[in-house]
Amino acid sequence: MLNQYFAQHYKGTMIVRFDDTNPSKEKQEFEDSILEDLKLLGIVGDKLTYTSDHFDRLYEEAIKLIKLGKAYCDDTPQEQMRHERMEGIASKNRDRSVEENLVEFNNMANATEQGTKTCLRAKISVDNPNKAMRDPVIYRCNPSIHHRTGDKYKIYPTYDFACPIVDSIEGVTHALRTIEYRDRNPQYWWMTNALGLRKVHVWDFSRLNFIRTLLSKRKLAKFVEDGLVRGWDDPRFPTVRGIRRRGMTIEALRTFILGQGPSKNVVNLDWTIIWAGNKKVIDPIAPRFTAIIQNGAVKAKITGAPDTPVVEDKPKHKKNAEIGTKKVMFGNEILLDQEDARSFKEGEEITLMDWGNAFVTKIVRPDPNGDVTGLELKLYLEGDFKKTEKKVTWLATGQKVVEVELVDFDYLITKDKIEEEDDVNNFINPKTEFREDAVADCNVIDCKVDDIIQFERKGYYRCDEAAGDGKRAVFFCIPTGKAEKNEKK
Repeated sequence: MLNQYFAQHYKGTMIVRFDDTNPSKEKQEFEDSILEDLKLLGIVGDKLTYTSDHFDRLYEEAIKLIKLGKAYCDDTPQEQMRHERMEGIASKNRDRSVEENLVEFNNMANATEQGTKTCLRAKISVDNPNKAMRDPVIYRCNPSIHHRTGDKYKIYPTYDFACPIVDSIEGVTHALRTIEYRDRNPQYWWMTNALGLRKVHVWDFSRLNFIRTLLSKRKLAKFVEDGLVRGWDDPRFPTVRGIRRRGMTIEALRTFILGQGPSKNVVNLDWTIIWAGNKKVIDPIAPRFTAIIQNGAVKAKITGAPDTPVVEDKPKHKKNAEIGTKKVMFGNEILLDQEDARSFKEGEEITLMDWGNAFVTKIVRPDPNGDVTGLELKLYLEGDFKKTEKKVTWLATGQKVVEVELVDFDYLITKDKIEEEDDVNNFINPKTEFREDAVADCNVIDCKVDDIIQFERKGYYRCDEAAGDGKRAVFFCIPTGKAEKNEKK
């Protein structure tokens, strides 16, 4: 797993740290979900820390910056401050004395009326071409209750101020940051240099982006809050828990990530790449079963089949005997999918998978353009399955079938890439979940939650709810990397 990998190669301590500098945004549920996702990946940090563990030290470092003349308090209104930074105009408060700044910072710390209007800014540059270096805000007054520290503090450091300091004092040697922070790297180094702290090496890499996928925690939270999904583990979500619930394996995920490497190229990947890799993992080990869609299912009488049902042991996977065997029933009446039945022609030779060939001798179809309501077949076991066009799955009606629900999903949004100026609400996919009732062979009763199987000719599925106590089993369809046919759904 990744923690073992890093421990082996870097012989260091893996620290998992949460940036909880903003009490109005950082919530316990986000932290819990991240820890759960890491655990699913097999990553357990040697040490868990929070930026809030260092709030006292960060406050002291801010005081130090003020005393060094490298920070000042500013009560310029936000819109005016934004304008001045863009135009390279110095704030009227930039040359305040150290004593004045200490008084104002104390007002911030106590959330006085004046303090709530004030922020602390690093005194770096007024007109640096890199706008991230134009006197950034490093402390804000916020009387809100913090979910870990309660009402102990009324001012909080910004991420850009806290991150380099905490990285340095916690012993981080290499800070891995995505390239959208590249313009802020000089600011990162300025903080440690100004305070005389140990320098941390920054290693840039590009964030993985996927088509029709939102990765912003804020935007994903909106989907949860508005009830568009059922939670952070929804199989339509790009969280670790979400794609795991959809059927992604840790082996495939790890192989994909390591295959990408620490690239700096910004790309918008297609999900088919990662799901195709997942298929390579599950195909050799997924047991094969049969399911027939209940809506329009057709009963077929078979001439030449045993009048008394016969049960035989068949391999669950023809290419992997270690997976074991299953019970398959053969009889003179079987159940077929309506879609298959509608494709038949009288006199046509078809293949009943795992049994043999048969001729279609009669098709009952009251409406020439409607559903097939009955079939008659004649078994022809000496036929060559290689010469038939249609190879269909079936279930003998004499067995105790298992009721199942097959669930498939589509993307949550309709646009490949959401731009900053886009309103996400304009691109929400109105239909993203597709459910079908089906019956499966008797062996499916033994499937447990998280089992990955294949319903032949329908696809790979992960068991989300096992059958039992009168409940049907629920299976989520696992993408395979092939183009999805959602228009048919």
